[in-house]
Amino acid sequence: MNLKKIHHAAIIVSDYRKSREFYVDKLGFEVIRENYRADWGDYKLDLQMDGCELELFGIAGAPKRLSYPEACGLRHLAFAVEDIEETVRELNDMGIETEPVRVDEFTGKRMTFFKDPDGLPLELHE
Repeated sequence: MNLKKIHHAAIIVSDYRKSREFYVDKLGFEVIRENYRADWGDYKLDLQMDGCELELFGIAGAPKRLSYPEACGLRHLAFAVEDIEETVRELNDMGIETEPVRVDEFTGKRMTFFKDPDGLPLELHE
């Protein structure tokens, strides 16, 4: 395994403006980029603090999440890897299924997802 560190954590929030104020103005996270995703009807706010990134997704009316669909709370954990293809092969060799590798539309980086035993989405990010 070539997992290096957690790349970012993502949280779905019920009140985008209130959460943005909390994480940026109160906790001191720096805004990397902020996007309204028209196709999804939500806001995506990328934050950082001391090299650690956090994504906030403002989804109006999102239900509390016990499983899917996505809702308030942890969206996924992401692991930084140097070679996504090698890591995917290692996971697949252990019987862990992965989604096809794709490019993140905002960062231009290659990524894919797999799930933990409880179905929590986990991401590999190159």
